[in-house]
Amino acid sequence: MSANEISAQCRGRRATLLNCFIRKKTMLISLRKNRGVLGALLALAALFASAPSQADDMPTISLTIRDGRFVPDTLNVPANTKFRLLIKNEGPGAEEFESVELRKEKVLAPGASSFLIFQPLKPGTYKFFGDFHPATAQGRMIAK
Repeated sequence: MSANEISAQCRGRRATLLNCFIRKKTMLISLRKNRGVLGALLALAALFASAPSQADDMPTISLTIRDGRFVPDTLNVPANTKFRLLIKNEGPGAEEFESVELRKEKVLAPGASSFLIFQPLKPGTYKFFGDFHPATAQGRMIAK
């Protein structure tokens, strides 16, 4: 079977990209002659398998938006550490998390949850707000 026939089969079926890649490579390269390819594929698979565990190690800080206010309005976050901010909108309308200093913005539909990933912050205080309720949706993030 030629590489073009394998490509046609991969398009015709709902085969995974990795399966098609492996089929093409085994057609074009003899693994007996070049064992490095198999090692590289195994290393690549191990890298992808370990990626979710690294994300699970990241600290998660929760923030709720309720009645046009942030709860809590002060967030204590780890300084010099990458972290995830989990935001939940419990209000009846759209809400927003925005910080000019941190260059982050997220709009959430009613009842929606989402997250933002923050790169390590230097120790200090960073303000955030919501444009939909500017008088009440004010908060601060303290990196210690």
